[in-house]
Amino acid sequence: MTGLSDLTAASLVAPRAVLWDMDGTLFDSTPYHWQAWQKVLTDEGYSLTRERFMRTLGVVSEASLRALVGVDLPQPEVERISAAKEACFRDLVLAGSIQFLPGVERWLERLRSEGWRQALATSAPRPNVDVLMRKLGMDRFFDAMVLAEDVSQGKPDPEVFILAAQRLGVARERCIVIEDSPAGIEAARRAGICSIGVSSTGGTLAADCAVDSLDSLPHDFFERLLSSSCHALCQVL
Repeated sequence: MTGLSDLTAASLVAPRAVLWDMDGTLFDSTPYHWQAWQKVLTDEGYSLTRERFMRTLGVVSEASLRALVGVDLPQPEVERISAAKEACFRDLVLAGSIQFLPGVERWLERLRSEGWRQALATSAPRPNVDVLMRKLGMDRFFDAMVLAEDVSQGKPDPEVFILAAQRLGVARERCIVIEDSPAGIEAARRAGICSIGVSSTGGTLAADCAVDSLDSLPHDFFERLLSSSCHALCQVL
């Protein structure tokens, strides 16, 4: 069995990294997105059910809009309505009391102190990220960011995670993705990166390891995850 001292020594040779999704992973932003889509689409004369909305989680705003109201919507309209939704989302966040999900801030701090490189890898646009960075003071944790504007394809395309690993200078086999959406988990799989799926709602995620909360992970979990089979390790949680 590999000892923790051996793992620590190995980690000094090759850098390792955690690639964090943002919405629904670092904090529960779902209520804010739901309220924003409801308001904007109602103003535009569309109806929206919670079930349809939930199927678009983790997908970029323009793709979400086409899924919600139809693929034939002209591109200028897609851009206008998507921009209105994101502006509404930011207003709601600034007026609200959004907080890190359980265990998130502790792991961000711990991983940083142990020398892990960390990247934000999200489908969110830069203005949203800027607002949330200010609101929660997240910028101190991340060595790199890949946002919606940085990629040509959103999740489940793997580009966001491949680019994040490249920007950190870490091989993909030395990375771990933390995600909350099926689209994000599929993107990690296509990138060849081990994934931890966090489902605070009790839903099922096809991640290498699925947990209800990062608070439930043992203190040496990330180190052990890189040195063993993802599935083998997660079966003992």
